Amino acid sequence: MIETRHVTTERLDDLADLFCTNRYTEKCWCMWHIISVKAFHAGGSAGNRAKLAEIAQTEDLPVGILAYQDGEPIGWCAVGPRERYKRALTTPSYKIDFKESYQNVWLVPCFLSRSDKRGMGLSRLLLEAAVQLAQEHKAEAIDGFPFASGKRRSSSQIHVGFESTFVACGFAPISRPSGSRVIMRRVILR
Repeated sequence: MIETRHVTTERLDDLADLFCTNRYTEKCWCMWHIISVKAFHAGGSAGNRAKLAEIAQTEDLPVGILAYQDGEPIGWCAVGPRERYKRALTTPSYKIDFKESYQNVWLVPCFLSRSDKRGMGLSRLLLEAAVQLAQEHKAEAIDGFPFASGKRRSSSQIHVGFESTFVACGFAPISRPSGSRVIMRRVILR
């Protein structure tokens, strides 16, 4: 059975266990969408890990969701208020007009499934848990900016997810900033 848990400071060691199974996440620590490129590269793995730990310690909200199988972490998604992901807000793949009627919008910028656990529906399970977490915190909507359906990417690029997963979880496209990316939204509260 697979279960999900919110990631706060007490689960950071579990997150480290999962991240060390992937050469990209071991370096990134999900800081790519949060801090500047310069700070990201200057911090390296240790600095990025410390920055995520700092966010987990100073914010009242979880930094993401972990999926567990038999007590072992096998999947992750980052999720939180859109303002947390400052760098993502300025990227061409998530460029939308933020002058809107929603005040509390959350974002799911990335996923990770352990390579031997892919194909089990972990991304969908994690995305459903992310929607539930956002709903518990009175979010009005939740966004993602996955790859558009039919677009193939390397394993180093699939971290943003796929349009089909978001559609299966009740998200709808709100913008297509490029031929390969789509901005998806699920309205939660109105």
